[in-house]
Amino acid sequence: MLQLEHFSNGWVTPVLAYAMSFIGSVLGLRCAVRARTASPAYGWLVAAAIALGGAGIWVMHFTAMLGFAVDGTSIRYDMPMTLLSAVIAVVVVLIGLVIVVRGQREAVALPLGGAITGLGVVAMHYLGMAAMSTGVDMEYSTGLVLLSIAIAVVAATAALWFMLHVQGWGNTVGAALIMGVAVCGMHYTGMASMSAHHGENHALPEGVAPVELLTPLLTTVALVVVGLVVLVGVAELEVRSVAAAGPTPESGKSGTLLTTDPATLAHSGRQWPRMSTHD
Repeated sequence: MLQLEHFSNGWVTPVLAYAMSFIGSVLGLRCAVRARTASPAYGWLVAAAIALGGAGIWVMHFTAMLGFAVDGTSIRYDMPMTLLSAVIAVVVVLIGLVIVVRGQREAVALPLGGAITGLGVVAMHYLGMAAMSTGVDMEYSTGLVLLSIAIAVVAATAALWFMLHVQGWGNTVGAALIMGVAVCGMHYTGMASMSAHHGENHALPEGVAPVELLTPLLTTVALVVVGLVVLVGVAELEVRSVAAAGPTPESGKSGTLLTTDPATLAHSGRQWPRMSTHD
């Protein structure tokens, strides 16, 4: 039995992994808020899926894997499988969001969307592990694998519930903190299920070294996160400008709207994005 090290770089990788999960969750939640009131909503749903599935889940997974090491071996990654795992993470989150945001009955849509998304996240995780080449044989503990699946489904269902109901920034941050813990918990539970030993055919690992992926990964993540921050920021400013444009039935004594929440604006006839009017 070979020794596995999940924190070979100390606490740097788990802290960074949690930070990425938190950032992705915050951006995903804010995009979901827009998706609940926008028409059409699919652009915001895609943005939410990229934020949560891409940054919040897949990037968290890969960042945490930078701290993974197997005693006496080097680690390489199969690029096509690694990229496929990223696509799966985004697609399954998008499917879950479409089901719950556009569904008519939350009692049915939420468990269905949570199950699909959770199982998809599990598939992403173990496909990402299969993309890793170490030259040794890997085995998984059935009990811990099943526990990681349960955590993923529960976490995905909770995340989709937050997507439906969280509105204010304070609630968004609180929900994102919880979602980050859930995503990281699922990842490290799945990692704990692993064991490794030398097989009969001890071949040298093939693929790309993790350090070679750092530059393109950091560049891509930075561009995506900055793009989403700009997108969400512009939307927030637009909503605030619409709210300040004139009085509504929910306005205060000063004649300005007391809330900038998109759900409230939708009920008042004001929603983002604004549609152009024609005389």
